[in-house]
Amino acid sequence: MKKLILSAIVVFGTMSMHANVLPVSQNAKATVAIQSEYTEVTADAVPAAVKTALQTAYPGAKLEKAFVNDKKEYKLEISVGDQKATVYSDVNGNWLKI
Repeated sequence: MKKLILSAIVVFGTMSMHANVLPVSQNAKATVAIQSEYTEVTADAVPAAVKTALQTAYPGAKLEKAFVNDKKEYKLEISVGDQKATVYSDVNGNWLKI
């Protein structure tokens, strides 16, 4: 009788050790955000509304580079003092969150 109980404990003990192993998923999903292509433009090609919004939001900001996409959204690389940033605006000077 002792051997039967001991055997049952050993069997259940080994089963519980394997129950703790978590399966590793081999299916990895990659999410790619497709962003519209931006084309570099000169500072003169940036609309006045965008320039005004830039100076209002970031006084003393210097426009380093400007890019535009097919939706007329502007990507502006600016510098304020020793800090650099990239901001996005639509053609009317409204700020976009990208």
